[in-house]
Amino acid sequence: MPLDDDLSLGLETLAIRAGHERTHEQEHGEPIFPTSSFVYGSAAEAARKFKGEEPGNVYSRFTNPTVRNFEQRLAALEGGERCVATSSGMAAILSTVLALLQAGDEVIVSRSVFGSTIALFDKYLAKFGVVPRYVELNDLAGWEAAITPKTKLLFAETPSNPLNELVDIAALADLAHRHGAWLAIDNCFLTPALQRPLALGADLVIHSATKYLDGQGRAIGGAVVGRDQELEQLFGVVRTCGPCMSPFNAWIFLKGLETLSLRMHAHSRNAQALAEWLEQQPAVARVHYSGLASHPQHALAQRQQLGFGAVMGVEIAGGREAAWHVIDHTRVMSITGNLGDVKTTITHPGTTTHGRLSDAQRASAGISDGLIRLAVGLETLEDLQADLARGLDTLM
Repeated sequence: MPLDDDLSLGLETLAIRAGHERTHEQEHGEPIFPTSSFVYGSAAEAARKFKGEEPGNVYSRFTNPTVRNFEQRLAALEGGERCVATSSGMAAILSTVLALLQAGDEVIVSRSVFGSTIALFDKYLAKFGVVPRYVELNDLAGWEAAITPKTKLLFAETPSNPLNELVDIAALADLAHRHGAWLAIDNCFLTPALQRPLALGADLVIHSATKYLDGQGRAIGGAVVGRDQELEQLFGVVRTCGPCMSPFNAWIFLKGLETLSLRMHAHSRNAQALAEWLEQQPAVARVHYSGLASHPQHALAQRQQLGFGAVMGVEIAGGREAAWHVIDHTRVMSITGNLGDVKTTITHPGTTTHGRLSDAQRASAGISDGLIRLAVGLETLEDLQADLARGLDTLM
C-alpha cells in the first residue's frame, strides 16, 4: 500500500518507504520493470492511455514503474510536487533549459559551476540562442546587475565544485522572483539529507543521481524536482527527446536513497575531521571547506545546511608539480574525476574535471594549478590521513 498522505514522516522514513506501491505479488523490496513497453486489455484502453485520458504505462522512455518509484521518493525527500528522472545530471540541466527557455532568453550562471555545465551553456545551448551570463556565486549584487528583461533563469551550484563557495539561496530566490525568473539549484553535493533548496525558495532542484543519491558509484542518472507546472514541461522534453533513466538504474538509486541520510552525515563527519587535520599540514596553503571556521561563509553554511558534505578543495604549496606529487603518493584513495562514492576520490581539477576550460576560465573559477579536490568517503579517518601524509610529508 502507498503511504497515507496525512502521515507526517521524517526524511529517513521517506527515503525508505516513499513511492513504493506493491504489485499483486506483495513484494517487500521494490521491483524492477525491465520492459520497453506495456500491453492493454483492448484497443480502446490503449487509445485512452496514449491520449492521456487514463493513467497508466505506455512506453518505458517516459512511463516506467521503477523510474516512477524513484521520482516519487526523491520528490518526497526534496519537498517537491514532482520529479522527472533523466539519463544523467547533465541531461537534467539540458532538459530544464529545453523545457523552460527559448531563443533570445538569458540565463545567469554562477561562474564556479562544474566545467561541463559551462561547456553546455557556452558551446551548445548558445548555438540555439540561449545566452549565458556568468557571475560570482556569492555576489548577490553581481547577480542583480546581470539581470535583464530577457533573464528567465538563474542557475547556481551551492556548495560549488570544488571550492565550497556558497550562495544565500533564500536571498537569491527572492531576487529571481522579483525579476520574474526561475531559480534552479544544483543540490548534488549535499542532497536533501543536508540541504533543501525548495524550502528556501528555489523553484527547481537539479541532481546528478550518479553522485551521492547512489553513493557507491554504480550507475549514471539525473533528476529535476520542483512544482508540477514546470515539471510537466520538463516531462515533455524527456518524453519526446529521450534523455530518460533506465529502470535498472532507477532501482539502484532507490536502494541508494535508503541509506542517504546515514551516509551523508557520516561523509560530513569524516570530511570535517580531515579538513581540520589538513589545515595543520605545512605543505597545505589553504583548505576550502565550509565546515571550517576559517571559511568566509561558514555562518551561512550553518544557517542553510544540516551538514557540510564530503567535498573540499585543498591548495598545495608548490603548484601543479606538488599537487600531482600528493595525488601520486596515495595508495588508498582512488584517483578519479568522479565523486559521491563511499570510496574517497582525489583528482587535480585543473587537468581533469575543469581541463576543458580555457586558462582564463579556470582562473576566473578559482581553479589554481596547486588545487586538488577530495571527495571524502567512509574509510577509517586515520587511513585517509596517512594516505595524504605520504605525499605531503615528502614535500617539505
